[in-house]
Amino acid sequence: MAGARSRNFAGWPLFANSFRPFFLLAAVQAALSILAWLPMFYGELSVSSAFAPRDWHIHEMLYGFLPAVITGFLFTAIPNWTGRLPIQGAPLAALLTVWLAGRVAVTLSANTGWAFALVADAAFLALVVAAATREIIAGGNWRNLPVVGLVLVLLAGNVAFHVETHYEGAADVSIRVGIGVVILLIGLIGGRIIPSFTRNWLVKFNPGRLPVPFGRFDGAVIGLSALALIAWIAAPLNTVTGVAMAVVGVLHLVRLARWAGDRTTRERLLLILHVGYVFVPLGFILNAVAAFGELPPSAGIHAWMAGAAGTMTLAVMTRASLGHTGQALTASPAIQGIYAAIIIAALARVAAVVLPAYSGVLLHIAACGWILAFLGFAVAFGPLLAGSGRRALATMGVPASPTQA
Repeated sequence: MAGARSRNFAGWPLFANSFRPFFLLAAVQAALSILAWLPMFYGELSVSSAFAPRDWHIHEMLYGFLPAVITGFLFTAIPNWTGRLPIQGAPLAALLTVWLAGRVAVTLSANTGWAFALVADAAFLALVVAAATREIIAGGNWRNLPVVGLVLVLLAGNVAFHVETHYEGAADVSIRVGIGVVILLIGLIGGRIIPSFTRNWLVKFNPGRLPVPFGRFDGAVIGLSALALIAWIAAPLNTVTGVAMAVVGVLHLVRLARWAGDRTTRERLLLILHVGYVFVPLGFILNAVAAFGELPPSAGIHAWMAGAAGTMTLAVMTRASLGHTGQALTASPAIQGIYAAIIIAALARVAAVVLPAYSGVLLHIAACGWILAFLGFAVAFGPLLAGSGRRALATMGVPASPTQA
């Protein structure tokens, strides 16, 4: 229903669906932020932000880039959950403008003031929570309210980030709050879409062993993950936290093994979802090792952020962009190149922590891989998201579906 209504939109196609502008601009922001970060890291570039360079980098990834992707996904999924009309046109453009204003306000907060930056930045997630709650309640789709609840916690973490950096000089707890929310969202949403998409493809193209659908075991893993993450937020280097992290990491590996990902190697658009999820248990296990003093904590954090968040966002962005514009659900060579770049970036970023003697080279490899992946998405999918037609498909090398031929 929502898809049919969206096709009747008479305005600029970019504002026909929420995934179009948010996926596109989130990818551009992700690439440009990392392009600026390495010179900032080496003291060769500065921005007029009230945040220290490290905090600016973390904030713009955690509370800038990721909320845009989450919003693009959320407001694309909600019409399917509720049967209500999607947010499009002027309201969607206004929401995007608020997000952009937050990016500018944070980057120039040394000039505008930290309080103004807080209000301008937090306004975006506040509007997202309000609009999503209204749509879900109006559609009677109560079971998806926990997703909005997690976004509300993300909003609280963002506000705390601004307050913490202003009064304490650097962010700490608020970083872990945001990361914890992101991992729970990946666990919750990924645990539903990965086995579902895998089952649909296997039934059609590779009959045999099928993934186990979301059930009580998955719910228990999500619940235990939440408890372990709360412990990590409060005391990341505590021995009890380390044990909890290790146990939950193993449970996520068991969960992943139940989804028959080994049978999806023929379709990279599907395989990448399983590969991206591997970084979730890896992050838990690396954080467990860090809690026992054997690794720096940033190893697990980058497994989650560069690995799980980076890979899963690109996996969802590419699949949703193809599927919701009526294209064939298959990974073209360009899309596979995007996937290869983000995997290299994630592995290099974790390795830079584990192998400090090679950190300089590995950081540059990670940054280049990340930039190529997200800039590659913007270049390859930009024509499709901003417009439509065969020229956009030809740019990516994606075959048109029968409705587009």
